[in-house]
Amino acid sequence: MTAYGEGRDAGLQPERTRLAWRRTTLASSVVAVLALRQALRGSGRPVEVAGAAVIALVWLAFLWVAHRRIRELATGRPPGLAPRAAVAAVACTVALALFAMTVII
Repeated sequence: MTAYGEGRDAGLQPERTRLAWRRTTLASSVVAVLALRQALRGSGRPVEVAGAAVIALVWLAFLWVAHRRIRELATGRPPGLAPRAAVAAVACTVALALFAMTVII
């Protein structure tokens, strides 16, 4: 009988995680585009333009965090996700969700 970690292919978990980051990036891109579209369809007031700019900045910040993580996962033994990057990813995701809800309501 082999120990738990001996027969495990370590390359599969980083690949699944990398694909999950890609799916999350795609989902956040869709949310950002829909929120921007809705914000820019308004009257063009400064508040709406500022909201669209904030949505775009939050989306770009998330893309930056996700891209760095995807590149790290492409290495042989990727390091763990840094707490600062995890907080940034969560903050961007929550901010995009809040902006999307605000635009819809």
